[in-house]
Amino acid sequence: MSPTIEEDLAQIERDIRALKIEYEQFFGGGRKRPPAETQWRVENLFKRYGDRGGNMSNAQRFRYTNLAQTFAKYCEIWRKKLKEREEGVTQRHFGAAARAIEAVRAKPGSAARGKTAAFTMTFSDPERESTKIEQLYRRMTEARTAASDKGTIPNFEEFVKFVREKTRQLKTQKGAAQVEYTVSVEEGRVKLKARISN
Repeated sequence: MSPTIEEDLAQIERDIRALKIEYEQFFGGGRKRPPAETQWRVENLFKRYGDRGGNMSNAQRFRYTNLAQTFAKYCEIWRKKLKEREEGVTQRHFGAAARAIEAVRAKPGSAARGKTAAFTMTFSDPERESTKIEQLYRRMTEARTAASDKGTIPNFEEFVKFVREKTRQLKTQKGAAQVEYTVSVEEGRVKLKARISN
């Protein structure tokens, strides 16, 4: 059974989010190659619907247009960054969490040089908290980049699956309403820990 227009639009939205994170990984040094496969998949979905505007409702057409504009904006940003990278003028930019980690690590004689301040995020229903999962994933990749942790980074889809399954598992086993995830850097390695939240 072919996917409906709504399902395809939802898939495009998910793919754009995943692509944004994959490009952040690439520019941050966590991936060796740009995510061409994901980008190709999104472009193909846009092409499929580019000539089918008549089959969409007004709400679907509005959503499609917004997604297309968002995707075009991101593509232009990525194109410029790739060009800068090829020309050797790339300036690495880390998020607030990564900068905070770097600042703590740089303090001479600090007891926190081996273990930095952690970032926490609490989930009650990850199936409905995709924005929070995306934020947690971004903090984890930023922390890896800042700490120069060369460990394997799971792709976004694998990470979403892990958070949903782990949260469900802990809530079932412990009878908790919420599960707290912590991203920390210990001895130069990024750790992601989950525990029930009181």
